[in-house]
Amino acid sequence: MAEIDFGGVKENVVTADEFSLNKAREVLKDETVAVLGYGVQGPGQALNMRDNGVRVIVGQRQGGDSWDRAVQDGFVPGETLFSIEEAAEKGTILQFLVSDAGQVACWPQVKAGLAKGDALYFSHGFAITYRDRTGVVPPDDVDVILVAPKGSGRTVRSNFLDGSGINASYAVFQDATGRAEKRALATGIAIGSGYLFPTTFEKEVFSDLVGERGVLMGALAGVMEAQYDLLRRKGHSPSEAFNETVEELTQSLIRLVAENGMDWMYANTSTTAQRGALDWRHRFREAVAPVFEDLYDSVASGEETRIVLEANSAPDYRQRLGRELEEIHSSEMWRTGAAVRKLRPENRG
Repeated sequence: MAEIDFGGVKENVVTADEFSLNKAREVLKDETVAVLGYGVQGPGQALNMRDNGVRVIVGQRQGGDSWDRAVQDGFVPGETLFSIEEAAEKGTILQFLVSDAGQVACWPQVKAGLAKGDALYFSHGFAITYRDRTGVVPPDDVDVILVAPKGSGRTVRSNFLDGSGINASYAVFQDATGRAEKRALATGIAIGSGYLFPTTFEKEVFSDLVGERGVLMGALAGVMEAQYDLLRRKGHSPSEAFNETVEELTQSLIRLVAENGMDWMYANTSTTAQRGALDWRHRFREAVAPVFEDLYDSVASGEETRIVLEANSAPDYRQRLGRELEEIHSSEMWRTGAAVRKLRPENRG
């Protein structure tokens, strides 16, 4: 491991300098990695490992779009593409990458495919952390490991293809073979991680659920809606409100923040923007801090898990989800967004 100073706090991380791709291949040379689920994370991780010379098979329900996508990506039915049950039996490292609710539903079939010495791999700590609710309790004689890329499955693949990789956390919940950590690090490197940092299943799921509901999606959408609605009520046009709320952020500023950090962003903007941002960030932080406290408590108590599992198991869940997504899609802000995207130079050609 390499000790890195993160803003005055030292942390051990693993990069390809400490754990090379050749070392990962050596660790995985006798393994068959069964990617169970070919929806969100499955394609990126499976294709990256295959490109890196790892023996990969895919388990997916036949007849759906995900099965067809796996075929299009070069996985061959009966050779490298199987049902989830068959793939679980054939694999020695089972990457359990179906949705959280899907893991609850198909756990009995996956558990039946686990043999002594196998590894059960997750990219989210949900099923294990809340195992009293999910029923996902692994046998004592298998390794239970986690590698959680800090980005979407599409980004896992696109970053791999452009050579940048994507950062990921890793954890060991159960080490039955004495090789659990090596297996976790090897698969983490094989899927193209930029660097790997240690965590626990519980910390991963707590931070992930807070992040999704907070800055990454829930808070972001809520803050955008609040600003857009305010500008519209004050007489600004849809184009002006959307550009000042969304377009400038996503097409310009956030890329600069990603490359250089927020301090650089503040130092390289107009004095008017600089002064206002420096002053108002404190008020926004103070306003949302209690909301984040409530959110973390709801995650840590298991309340968010209860909501997710109950909602996903409801017979009309997909219909209700469709209505909620349509509400966002049909809102003026995002209809304006669709029009603005069409006006981008690259889309007018």
